[in-house]
Amino acid sequence: MGVLDGRVALVTGASSGMGQATARLFAQEGSAVVLAARRGDLLQALADEIAAAGGRVLSYPTDLTDRAAVDALVAATLDRFGALHILCNPAGTNIKRRALTVLDPAEWDGMVDINLTGAFNVTRAVLPAMRAQRDGIIIHVSSGAVQAPDVSGVAYQATKHGMVGLTHGTMAEEKANGIRCTVLFPGLTDTPLLDKRPVPTPPEVVAQALKSEDVAAACLFIASLPSRAYVPDMRLLPSAL
Repeated sequence: MGVLDGRVALVTGASSGMGQATARLFAQEGSAVVLAARRGDLLQALADEIAAAGGRVLSYPTDLTDRAAVDALVAATLDRFGALHILCNPAGTNIKRRALTVLDPAEWDGMVDINLTGAFNVTRAVLPAMRAQRDGIIIHVSSGAVQAPDVSGVAYQATKHGMVGLTHGTMAEEKANGIRCTVLFPGLTDTPLLDKRPVPTPPEVVAQALKSEDVAAACLFIASLPSRAYVPDMRLLPSAL
């Protein structure tokens, strides 16, 4: 018996990193999982792995900046599994040319589209089903840079700050409908996003970073709480850095 038996979870960014680890863990704990990301081949590989282990899974390649595609993703989820209880949204990106001295306005726009508007699109799409069943958990993965500003770039920091407002505003409006919302702030995590840093992170620092599995474990804790409880926000940091 898993702690998510009978639940249905939609996990964005599931082709790698935090999303992949979270989808895998949710499936191990009994949830049906819907995998969303742009890279269909990687999604399908994970779906095959989960199915081989006896899990219930749907792979649905999706660009979160495309509202029609996101609506289709949620419709496919409901068609396959009949419900949608959990949205876990670790999807996001960063850019190498991130400092204000070199930041291209077009890249700023792209960061807003992916990190913030994408989060809005998927939140908006899941709410009707969650309202109807009076049950839902939304977990947005922001960044530790929100509490401790750094040189991760103003576009990254601004969009990750925006996710905080999206999360708490949604909670204020939707808690009467049985919907709970959490924003998670991971510190340095060893994911493919590190490859987008303008200067490579030293290996000895990466060795002390969080792993995607640590973030997945935090998401599982949040998702498995009883309906009477919720976590407004959670900061998760590497203990050695």
